[in-house]
Amino acid sequence: MHEIPKIGFISLGCPKATVDSERILTQLRAEGYAIEERDADLVIINTCGFIEEAVEESLEVIGEALREHGQVIVTGCLGARAELVREVHPGVLAVTGPHALDEVMTAVHAALPAPHDPWTSLVPPQGIKLTPRHYAYLKISEGCNHRCTFCIIPSLRGDLVSRPLGEVLGEAERLVASGVRELLVISQDTSAYGLDLRYRLDFWKGQPLKTDLTSLARALGQFPAWIRLHYVYPYPQVDAVIPLMADGLILPYLDLPLQHGSPTILKAMGRPAAAEKVLERLARWREQCPELVIRSTFIVGFPGEREADFDDLLDFLRAAQLDRVGCFPYSAVDGAAANALPDAVPDALKQERVARFMAVQAEISRAKLQARIGQRLTVLVDAVEEDSVVARSAADAPEIDGQVIIEGAWELDPGDFIEVEVVAADEHDLWARPVDPL
Repeated sequence: MHEIPKIGFISLGCPKATVDSERILTQLRAEGYAIEERDADLVIINTCGFIEEAVEESLEVIGEALREHGQVIVTGCLGARAELVREVHPGVLAVTGPHALDEVMTAVHAALPAPHDPWTSLVPPQGIKLTPRHYAYLKISEGCNHRCTFCIIPSLRGDLVSRPLGEVLGEAERLVASGVRELLVISQDTSAYGLDLRYRLDFWKGQPLKTDLTSLARALGQFPAWIRLHYVYPYPQVDAVIPLMADGLILPYLDLPLQHGSPTILKAMGRPAAAEKVLERLARWREQCPELVIRSTFIVGFPGEREADFDDLLDFLRAAQLDRVGCFPYSAVDGAAANALPDAVPDALKQERVARFMAVQAEISRAKLQARIGQRLTVLVDAVEEDSVVARSAADAPEIDGQVIIEGAWELDPGDFIEVEVVAADEHDLWARPVDPL
């Protein structure tokens, strides 16, 4: 009897990297490899290389795996900088860039020939998932056509490449059939979906559909699951999606990467600089869909950011009244055009501005959540603990937004939908009780 080769797997980085990891793991399992954390014959590490902290973490994890297991294959965004990986860790077996399934498997086969008895029949139709059973990421495209000066994603993941609409819908159907109750639509630029294909017609169950965000959202809305859109640039084509939210086809939730509120800094970032148009668009969307929840992320301390620019950002934040917000101090990324910009902001000032920014947003978030006290919400259960249930509302994406906490012991399971009444709130989470006895 042949011993089954054992492979360890470490996945770092964003949800887009998680999807790449799931595809590699699915192929490994289909070919009969055992996936084990301990006593692995080799380890595959899907790395992140977006900011320097992520690069340092990835390099550290590679070093630890080399010391513990000896054989390591590196893939992912940091793998696009193969010379750096090999300079620091010359002992790695192979280095590939992101979404490189074939290259990874070639490296695996060279080090560990595939088992004689593949386990294709043991791989579920939806593939191997790293998320809990009741939600899953649905990646609709790779790469990005933007050239933001702080970002190196196009050099790591290339230009926009949209997946065929029928392929995306087929994956969604398999996921929902397997028990997934929430699909999180991800890409680097969700608004641009289909642009590279000139929005060509594709077919889904004999029906011709235009390959664009609106057609995708409308088709996904037919599935019995929550549909949540991430990384949506606030461009005019999003206008057509808002009515679908108002009609309940997809969640009234938008993740908008706005980055700043100062026209000067937005221009330096290579972003659309008309903040007032964004505010107008937000107002129009909210008028069409009053339940709309908007989250965003911002960068403070970008090179050249004066106090007046930061004040513009705070004014924008107060005017936008966003529901969920993340804020990060600017971090120089090797290879980013912004590195050449003058007037770097001192680290201490960056941290001070982050604190001031988040203090403003905390008040906005607290007021918005306090207004939900007394409301009834449908929530999705994430975890059942001994004395409480952790759930999320339509306003909360997993891992990045808030939670709805239901105190007490209840006969519920992850993936259940229940109706609750909100009884308390802080600036991040809600507390609720079930509307009907369970």
